[in-house]
Amino acid sequence: MPRALLVDTNFSSWPILQALEARGLEVHVAGANPADALAKAHPRHHAVDYSDVAALARLVDDLQPEVLIPGCNDRSYISCAAVAAGRGLAAIDTPENTRSINDKAAFRSAAGRLGLSIPQVWDWPQQTPDGAVIVKPVDAFSGKGITIVRQPDAAQIEAAVGRAAEVSRSGRAIVEEFVEGQLYSHSAFVAGGRIVQDFWVIEHCSVNPFVVDVSHLVWDLDPAVMAGMRGDVERLAGGLDLVDGLVHTQFIVSGARHVIVEVTRRCPGDLYSQLIQLSTGFDYPAAYAAPFTGGKVAAAGDRLQRHDVMRHTLTGMQTVHLQHLRFQRPLHIERWVPLATGGDLLQPSPLGRIGILFARAASPAELRELATATAAGRLYRLNA
Repeated sequence: MPRALLVDTNFSSWPILQALEARGLEVHVAGANPADALAKAHPRHHAVDYSDVAALARLVDDLQPEVLIPGCNDRSYISCAAVAAGRGLAAIDTPENTRSINDKAAFRSAAGRLGLSIPQVWDWPQQTPDGAVIVKPVDAFSGKGITIVRQPDAAQIEAAVGRAAEVSRSGRAIVEEFVEGQLYSHSAFVAGGRIVQDFWVIEHCSVNPFVVDVSHLVWDLDPAVMAGMRGDVERLAGGLDLVDGLVHTQFIVSGARHVIVEVTRRCPGDLYSQLIQLSTGFDYPAAYAAPFTGGKVAAAGDRLQRHDVMRHTLTGMQTVHLQHLRFQRPLHIERWVPLATGGDLLQPSPLGRIGILFARAASPAELRELATATAAGRLYRLNA
C-alpha cells in the first residue's frame, strides 16, 4: 500500500487525511502538539516538530513515503518544500518559490516584477509614506504584530516596525499602503499555469481586526474583479513556474480596484475546505490532495451545487473560562466542530477557539444578514 505523510496534526487537516485514505493510501501524520486532534485520534502519529527541517527530513527518510503533503499552515508547507527538494516528491514548490510566496517582502518583490495588483510598498526608512500604512512581520501569521498607522508619522511607524520585528522569525517587517475595502479570498486550483476550478469567499473579522472569523461563498462578485484576480493568479503561476495545485489568495476590493494581500499554497485553516464542500458539493480536500498523489483536479462544471452556508470561528476578546454560549436568534446549525469544553481557559483571538460553526440560511439575502449580524457580535454572547 502506498504511504503518505501528512505534515500537520491540527483539526483542519482531518479532511485531508480522509481524502488520502479514500485514495487507498497508508497515511502517517507528523506534529509535535499532543493536544492536536490528529495526534490524539490517529494511530500512525509521529511526535515530530516539523518546524525542525532536519527532524522532518529524518522522518521522511525513515518512512520513505511516496506522498509528502503539507497541512493547513505555512510552516508545514515551508518545511515540506525544504525536505522534498531532491527527493522526487510531487506537487511541492521549490524552496525558492516557497519563499517568494510565504515571505511577504519576497512576495511583494516577485509580484511587482510580474505586474500583479498589490499595495504600494515603502522602503522604510529610506522612503517616507504619503498616506496610511499597514506594518506587518514578513513571516508571521494570525494577525500577530500588525499595526495600522493612519497618519504617516515617523515615530509611530518606527514603533510599529519594532512590534512587527519582535514577532517575526527573521526579525523583519514590511511597510505598505493601507487599502480600505472588503476582504475576499480566492481559492483556485491550477494545472499547467491555468485555473481549472475556483471559488470566491467574502470574509469578515468580528473579534480581531486582523483575523478572519466569518465567511461565506459569493456568486455575484464583479466580473471585472474576478477576471483581474484570475489573470493575476495565472501570471503568478506562470511567472514562478508553480507546480500544479491550490493557489489560495486573500485580496481587498476597494471601489473598482483589487489588491492582493496574501498568497498561500497550502490548504486554508479553520475548515475552509468544509465551507466550500458544504456550499457547493465540491470535494475540496480531495482536489487539494490530488496533485500530491499524482492525480489531477477535474473542473466541476455545472455539477456545482449552491447552498447558503456561513462559517464562523468562535473566539473571545479576553482571557476567560468557558461556561456557555447564549444564542440571540434561531439558527440552523449545519455542522458544529467543538474545540473547547466547559472550564477551559480561553485566550483572546486568535489563540483561544471555542469551535467552528457552519450555519445554513434559507436564501442569499438571509445568509448576508446572518453574516452581518455575526460579524457585529449579535449572534450569541459568551458566558452571559
